[in-house]
Amino acid sequence: MKTAETMTQYDKMTKTPLVKLIVSLGIPTTISMLVTSLYNMADTYFVGTLGESPQAATGILFTLQAIIQAVAFMLGQGSGTLVSKSLAERNKDEASEYVSTGFFSGLAFGTVFMVLGLLFLNPLLRFLGSTETILPYARQYGACVLLSCPIVMGSFVLNNNLRYEGKSFYSMIGLVSGGIINIFLDYLLVIVFEWGVLGAGIATATSQTISFSILLYFFLKMGESKIRISSLSRKANTYFTIMKVGFPALVRQGLASFSGGLLNNVTRPFGDAAIAAMSVANRFSMFVMCVGLGIGQGYQPVAAFNYQAKHYDRVKRGLLATMAIGFCMVACLAIPSVIFAEHIVYAFQKSPAVMEVGVLPLRAACIGSMFLPFSIPVNMLYQSTRQVKASTFLSMMRNGLMFIPTLLITTHFWGLLGVQISQPMADIMTAFASIPFVVTFLRKKFADQIKTE
Repeated sequence: MKTAETMTQYDKMTKTPLVKLIVSLGIPTTISMLVTSLYNMADTYFVGTLGESPQAATGILFTLQAIIQAVAFMLGQGSGTLVSKSLAERNKDEASEYVSTGFFSGLAFGTVFMVLGLLFLNPLLRFLGSTETILPYARQYGACVLLSCPIVMGSFVLNNNLRYEGKSFYSMIGLVSGGIINIFLDYLLVIVFEWGVLGAGIATATSQTISFSILLYFFLKMGESKIRISSLSRKANTYFTIMKVGFPALVRQGLASFSGGLLNNVTRPFGDAAIAAMSVANRFSMFVMCVGLGIGQGYQPVAAFNYQAKHYDRVKRGLLATMAIGFCMVACLAIPSVIFAEHIVYAFQKSPAVMEVGVLPLRAACIGSMFLPFSIPVNMLYQSTRQVKASTFLSMMRNGLMFIPTLLITTHFWGLLGVQISQPMADIMTAFASIPFVVTFLRKKFADQIKTE
């Protein structure tokens, strides 16, 4: 049944000028990611006032958070892609089945992660690279991260489905609200109440709960698809399809988590100061990288919707526009960060040992981030058009096929210098390796192409 609401959304996604559409969807997502990254940096900043080992603990837990996000992104982007496909076909009941299944699966996975993580907390933290001096702080922060796990996974599913429905603005409100509250609570609990690392963990868990509540409210009020227990699928194939389509996101985020843990372990022989320095460099470079990711995620619903609606020319032109916009926006942040790297590291940690190690990797990471707009949108294109094999391979490149061998080889020959430059080297190689996938898709002919504009 073609309701007026559905037709309006269909026209928006298939007829709005591409640059305007991608920017309108990408800017709210970019702001959301920047604020999320900002409150991650707030944890790093406020905990940094407590010393090197507490600050290093937030870097250890950053890897655990990436593990949680990996599964959440699989469910969120898998269900979101299928919701976008269903809405392009004007099938709202099927869309509601996908989003309900993804959402309740996220809550279930989060509960399992929480229970197992709390039961095996010490071995998990040591596996992620914690030293004995970091472990007491990592336990406090890690317990808060795990207790909030079901809420976090539910939030990611809601966030992704709002984006895939073309409602990035509401997603932004939910995430930005939580981020601002987190920064305020960090200051209150860590600095004013002097609760230390535990205060930072409580601030993060509380803000994520508030963000989840806002996202759920917006989805229930604004979502075209509906979250209902009655819409929860009873067919195994539905769960399999969601996980299959979202698998590249799991690979991408899972490898980010694994490589983060590997980086911590490789850095560990160089001391807590080195781990803290790499934590500062990685968190700030993630802030810069969020611009490219945000614009790329703005392109995802455009690609998914138009591909299903057979407007393939819009998908192709949208890819090139996303690359150009993403590069310009990342460069605007990356270049000043390279110039003022010393001041940035000093703002987070004034320890001379951390300063000595942290400046070079921050500069290198910001340079490497300028190559990400040439690889991230390609990965998102293939995932959003449900080309799982190609998308999975692309997902494996940056943090897996390129980064892990580079880290091990450069560290073996150059020691700490290898640790500092391995990620940007991997970013550059990934960009060049993505070129054949761009050319292949742009040259592809589609017999059922619908002419537009």
